[in-house]
Amino acid sequence: MKPKTEQAQLLLVDDDPDLLTLISMRLTAAGYRVTAVSSAEAALARLSIELPSLVITDVRLPGRDGMALFDAIRSQYAALPVILLTAHGTIPDAVEATARGAYAYLTKPFDGNVLLEKIAHALSLSGSSADPASKDEAWREELISRSQRMAELLAEAKLVASTYASVLIQGESGTGKELLARAIHRASNRAKAPFIAVNCGAIPEQLLESELFGHVKGSFTGAVANRHGLFQAAHGGTLFLDEIGDMPLLLQVKLLRVLQERTVRQVGSDQAIPVDVRVLSATHRDLDVAMKEGQFREDLYYRLNVVTLALPSLAERREDIALLANHFRQALADKYDKQINGFAPDALAALMSAPWPGNVRQLHNVVEQVCALATAPLIPLTLVQRALRVPSLEALSYTDAKQKFERDYLIQLLKLTDGNVSDAARLADRNRTEFYRLLQKHELTPSLFRADGDPVADERQD
Repeated sequence: MKPKTEQAQLLLVDDDPDLLTLISMRLTAAGYRVTAVSSAEAALARLSIELPSLVITDVRLPGRDGMALFDAIRSQYAALPVILLTAHGTIPDAVEATARGAYAYLTKPFDGNVLLEKIAHALSLSGSSADPASKDEAWREELISRSQRMAELLAEAKLVASTYASVLIQGESGTGKELLARAIHRASNRAKAPFIAVNCGAIPEQLLESELFGHVKGSFTGAVANRHGLFQAAHGGTLFLDEIGDMPLLLQVKLLRVLQERTVRQVGSDQAIPVDVRVLSATHRDLDVAMKEGQFREDLYYRLNVVTLALPSLAERREDIALLANHFRQALADKYDKQINGFAPDALAALMSAPWPGNVRQLHNVVEQVCALATAPLIPLTLVQRALRVPSLEALSYTDAKQKFERDYLIQLLKLTDGNVSDAARLADRNRTEFYRLLQKHELTPSLFRADGDPVADERQD
């Protein structure tokens, strides 16, 4: 797939309307997309809607000042670079600002080219493109999202991808932990080397050690030849240990040694083999609780958990549901060779309001089911409700509800009595004449409920 590109988004904050316009024009001419606001409150409101690549803010603002805005940004969006502007700058102010984490501190009037250089450098350090017209997003193409929370998470993932740091990905089952691990690998300088994933909870304990570290011939029953483990297979690349919380304690000790020494010892061998592997791990378990219960080693936890990335549940990013559902629909329509153009409005509303305990994995399953069963270009509510296992709810009037109950009640009686009107009327505590009137009202023919289907049996039995 061809890499996607887009302009970097900048948020500009200044209460001087003329300067705001002037800087906006200069940044736009340089190829950036610019959102300009005049107060800290407006800036924070914009941040809650869309996360920019960088913030440029004046220090002196009405109400909350620029330093207070910077502190709020730093506490909520730690990876977001901020450049501070001031007309009254001093060296102590600049020192304080940079010590608190500001990327740059410029005194007005400043050289426009210097500002552009600072922006380009800040974007390159934060994982955004230094070229505002060519921001490559191919690394995260499998993570379909428009939510603010996911944008913050992906910004941190892109930032940490360029380092060697171990990453622990936390999240409920079905949130896409392996997809995030693959995205980090693609964004790293190991992208051309292997990415290998293993589920630590899906392999029996006696086989997991051999799977990870390899074995030599004759080391155990069935070891008929030497075999490399996954650490050796991932040499130069990334090894993703999914469900690391399910790894047995004995193997946790051996894994810790590998991470510390950067060597592996195959089962049945005492030879240390050097490996160059970046380890990413994931779990849906609370490892803090597991450590307290003695089920997970504290030293291994800190070795794996240099950086933690927590994936939100689908219920916490509901603005992505329609986007994901339509993305899955397009792919699955091609898979099943069907012309499916979309969801009916009430069907999409049902998807948006569902609880999604199985997260994105469950959403994909639901969309695949409705696509497989769809017979029209528009997916109806009934199919979605069936896939969600939600009973279809109709808003009936009192009269219609009464009629429906009455008809269903008569059908049940006829089934119970094998179509015998006398027996059915007796069970209903009604005389035969009144019961016949009810059957005629609902156009029910008793003989259709007889096992032999005899149309004149009513007359013989009654």
